[in-house]
Amino acid sequence: MADDTDAADAADVADARDAGDTADAAKQPSPKTASGAGAGAGAHARHAVVIGGGLAGLLCAHVLARHAKEVTLVERDRFPAEGHDRPGVPQGRHPHILLESGQQALDSLLPGFTDQLKAAGSPRVGLPADMVQWQDRWFARLPATQTMFTGSRAQLEQLVRERVFADPAIRAVEATDVVGLTGDAARVRGVVLRERGHGTRRELPADLVVDASGRGSHAARWLTGIGAEPAAEERLDTGLAYASRVYRHPHGELTPDDVAGREDARRTDASAYYVFPTPARPSGGGILPVEGGRHLAILFGLRGDEPPTDEEGFTRYAATRLPHPFIHDWLTDAEPLSPVHGFRNTANVRRRYDRPGRRPAGFLAVGDALCTFNPIYGQGMAVAAMSAVALRDALADPRRTPTTLRVQRALLNASRQAWEISAGADKSMPGAVGDRTMTRTRLTQRPANWYLKRVQEQYATEPVVAAAFRSVLSLSSPFTALFAPGIARLVLLRPAPPAPTTPPLRRPSQDAG
Repeated sequence: MADDTDAADAADVADARDAGDTADAAKQPSPKTASGAGAGAGAHARHAVVIGGGLAGLLCAHVLARHAKEVTLVERDRFPAEGHDRPGVPQGRHPHILLESGQQALDSLLPGFTDQLKAAGSPRVGLPADMVQWQDRWFARLPATQTMFTGSRAQLEQLVRERVFADPAIRAVEATDVVGLTGDAARVRGVVLRERGHGTRRELPADLVVDASGRGSHAARWLTGIGAEPAAEERLDTGLAYASRVYRHPHGELTPDDVAGREDARRTDASAYYVFPTPARPSGGGILPVEGGRHLAILFGLRGDEPPTDEEGFTRYAATRLPHPFIHDWLTDAEPLSPVHGFRNTANVRRRYDRPGRRPAGFLAVGDALCTFNPIYGQGMAVAAMSAVALRDALADPRRTPTTLRVQRALLNASRQAWEISAGADKSMPGAVGDRTMTRTRLTQRPANWYLKRVQEQYATEPVVAAAFRSVLSLSSPFTALFAPGIARLVLLRPAPPAPTTPPLRRPSQDAG
């Protein structure tokens, strides 16, 4: 599929869209879930298959239901009871945040969703006002200009599932693996399924197949199996590993009064703590609130200095690797509610389906199956929602035929800024490995890098620059926002205000009183 004019390509997604538009009145309710044996679609129906029941897959299914008569979502796990993690998502036990850009995208797709999330008890943290943050310096707790939800991934996905599966055009096939594609290098015709625990395979025809199976996608093998070429991969890996544990504090607060008699550990009005890793100090950690009055503590370090997953080692790591004991003090006073869970698969990986190659029409990749980021930047859920918006807009665009390549490019563009932030920051970390184009800095990039370094110096304490930079990091504004005249004057002509010398555990207005 070398360009947008390929004949096979021009018929695929457009067919699914057009058939869905003409068949809406004929849609009949289908079972909410289906066993592996009964999941086939009628030969006359326009049918889309989504592989993976995470956030990206759910939202894609929701979008495709407006353009196809039937959407089948294939999930290798069984969907869990409310509030439980899925076994196939080991990172689900760790902190997840929903950036403001993701909130806006979800509300666009599922109107009122963030109100529903808030009503379910997911905490909302205002940045920077509600967080004690260290990143080479302490950050001033300026008025909040961005917010993030910090509730568990399990809770958020449960709420999305309830909304998505309310559509009778969408059904789920659970406990089933996709083990291959049908069709050929010109066009995908469906998927090959195998129910978990059984060796029997069967084919499920489809007009469109969307890979939302996550960072462990087997799409390269699937495409090779039908004579097509897999996408080239870009990879950058710092070797970052992290470990997390759920706690409850006896006071129900982030910090109790006078921990170990320390004046700087007095009661705080902050909702979260975060020590962000930098090239000079690559270890870090944080404490974020989740639903039910609990907190998730996370510690992270690079290759060779991974945080331990035993109780004693986990707490000791917080005492010895962080620039201040405030997180360690909290851990020693709080009640652990879970084991320590570790995770190490944190490389930035981007699959370039947008580039020329012998790839079939009717196959798309989204979410982590397309572009996955170092989870420490908290971008994954926001990008999943933004990608679903990009899919919706590409399919609904009356000016352009939604060919596979055109839609795939729109999906990649939805993740581009997050990739540039994550991979751009990670390539400066010690021990980062990747191809040469990922790890070297071109001469043409050096002026922009110099300017961005000046922005980062202002980020901790200058309100206007901080608001602009935080909006970019939250994917709410483009990078060009940092070069607006008012921002540039501050960055180039004014020194940064001094940073706090100790953790700002209370907002300045309260301290002043």
